[in-house]
Amino acid sequence: MDRRVILTGVAMTIASPLILRTAAFAAMIDPSAAKTEADFRNGVIGPAELSLATSKIAVEKATNEHAKIFAGYELAEAMAVTEVLRDLGTEVPEMDEKAKATLAKIEAASGADFDIAYIQAQLENHEYLRDLAEGFLANSSADNTDMAEMHGRHLATLSHAVFKEHVDITTRILAELKA
Repeated sequence: MDRRVILTGVAMTIASPLILRTAAFAAMIDPSAAKTEADFRNGVIGPAELSLATSKIAVEKATNEHAKIFAGYELAEAMAVTEVLRDLGTEVPEMDEKAKATLAKIEAASGADFDIAYIQAQLENHEYLRDLAEGFLANSSADNTDMAEMHGRHLATLSHAVFKEHVDITTRILAELKA
């Protein structure tokens, strides 16, 4: 079996939750329009890069225990996913103004405001990723015999559950932070 296929499967399963954005990168696609595995990969890479940057900050600055734990998992996942996606030749888009603003807000915040900004960004990111996976699975054919497309559907199927889980987790943490 191809090393890239194995690495991609492992990384996307582990790392599905990564990623931060809701229009965070210039190359972001409408999640309901994702039709190919390339659309899916290209939709994931930008959020993974932003998650990597913000989670590096969050593991040090988070003050809430649950936000700090979540940041540790996100950081490990973002590192794995970005490495695999780059191995597959996925190009990293330039950060757009919204992504830069998100990163700047997180860098500037501290204490409870930091925790809220980080978890809010993660929630929005995972909502986008959940919708991206759903869009790709709805728009692509389960009968496609192209190996890349088949593996893309498999990865989206696996990661969809994790994206949904991270929406629930970040929703819970955010409610706790705002209580």
